[in-house]
Amino acid sequence: MGCRSQSNEILRESAILYPARADLHAISGHNVACPSPAQIGTGNSLAETAVQGMRQLAPVLRFQPWGDALSARAVRACAILATVALLPGCILKQDLPDPAFDIPAAYQKDATPRKQDAPPSLDWWRGFRSQELTVLMEETQQVNLDIAAATARILQADALARTAGAALLPTLDANASATRSKSSSGFLNNGTAAARGTINTYSTSLSASYEIDLWGKNRDALLAAEKTADANRFDRDTVVLTSLASVANAYFQVLAAQDRIATAHRNIASAQRIYDAIKARVNAGTSSDLDLAQQESLLANQRAAVPPLRQTLTQNINILATLVARPPERIRVKGGSLSRISAPRITPGLPSELLIQRPDIRRQEAQLASATANVGSARAQFFPSIQLTGQGGYQSAALSALFMPQSAFFNLAAGLTQPIFDAGRIQANFDLTKAQQDELLQTYRKTVISAFSDVDTALDAVKQTADRLRLQRIVVASSRRAFELSEKQLQAGTADIVTVLNTQQTLFQAEDTLQQVQLAWLQSYVSLFSALGGGWEPQTVLTTTGPTNAL
Repeated sequence: MGCRSQSNEILRESAILYPARADLHAISGHNVACPSPAQIGTGNSLAETAVQGMRQLAPVLRFQPWGDALSARAVRACAILATVALLPGCILKQDLPDPAFDIPAAYQKDATPRKQDAPPSLDWWRGFRSQELTVLMEETQQVNLDIAAATARILQADALARTAGAALLPTLDANASATRSKSSSGFLNNGTAAARGTINTYSTSLSASYEIDLWGKNRDALLAAEKTADANRFDRDTVVLTSLASVANAYFQVLAAQDRIATAHRNIASAQRIYDAIKARVNAGTSSDLDLAQQESLLANQRAAVPPLRQTLTQNINILATLVARPPERIRVKGGSLSRISAPRITPGLPSELLIQRPDIRRQEAQLASATANVGSARAQFFPSIQLTGQGGYQSAALSALFMPQSAFFNLAAGLTQPIFDAGRIQANFDLTKAQQDELLQTYRKTVISAFSDVDTALDAVKQTADRLRLQRIVVASSRRAFELSEKQLQAGTADIVTVLNTQQTLFQAEDTLQQVQLAWLQSYVSLFSALGGGWEPQTVLTTTGPTNAL
């Protein structure tokens, strides 16, 4: 429906309600220039609201004991006001700004997908084939305190949205009062003439008020609040994804610490054997005390490496306890070894899909939409506000006669307020909302670009750590063979002590490095799952139970 037809419909409604008012028919012939339907955006809802409002007011207006002239003037004024007001109401439409960034056709570090690869699923951690990790992940979704706090923020945002929506509806209040006044001068306190003596006044009434949202100020405020609530939902999903990634990383840290502690104990045992062999040679006079002291130093160094590893183990177990909302003494992590963890299958898909796969991008998008609606609401404050008020009830000097027909009263009023001078407050508020919109636009752009970068970085990390892991295993195998040969030569009395010391140190460092590379390799998969959104989709719910297990 075009703006002209909207205006004419309102006027036709007026003519139908008051067929005797020929002047209304004359008004309906006015031509009103306005944008096309594609330009007016939400103008239809404004026109329909105005038409419905006049339909609802018709019975009340017919009931009023006004004179014909007063009634005609009032209706004519309402019709003209609604017709003129629809024009800017159609025009006030705020579109989302264009983020204007290029989406790559493919990820730079993406390898050729294999048939067995699959996009990330919602329960992506099951690909690691660890039952203990799965239990921790599911428990995190149910009891994690960060997720619970994010859920509470959703409830707050929903309540604020309902508060904003209340401005679009009329308010209705019930009033009752009883007053007793006495005058000895024949006048009341306000100067009104009155009989001498005591005067009682009883009244009860209903009062209503309604602001006509012609310019969309309240509607945009509601839209902003709704988009903020959406942003909080996406934020909760972001917190879920972050918490799950933290659990996986901490669990792998626990396994790595356990592996490194076990390796350290094996190295201590090996160093002790070499120490005993060198000591025997010293006693036999075939080795020097310097050789023994060097081996003793290496042995002590291996023993000193254990306490920091135990500390790392405790720290990460405590991190897991925090993530599952337990005190440290109430969590038991069996752990095991990184070598028992499987590498999941995953393909990154297309970059264009990433915009709907990551909740943090959707959160920034919703925040930008909220800021855009705030700009529209701030712009509408430049235009006049129209307030309708009405009151009806009973008032009497005698309580017994309060509800008699002659005690009834009513009043209706319409007020228009146009800001003229406010020392720049409205303009400053408008400038503020525009600046906030621009800030969120740049933040949205950065979030999207960073998301593409995160995926490329994670893909490269998976590839590079896999290559390094393969090469480091070769290093460990070679170092172990060299150490075993040097130990045999030491037992046979043909080995150089320096060679034995070097092969020990090389093996110990190689084994420790191998476990650190294994940890980095598994954590690179966690980073990739997180960068791809962890299989997230809006309104997706896991099969596990709990109050906050939606991802």
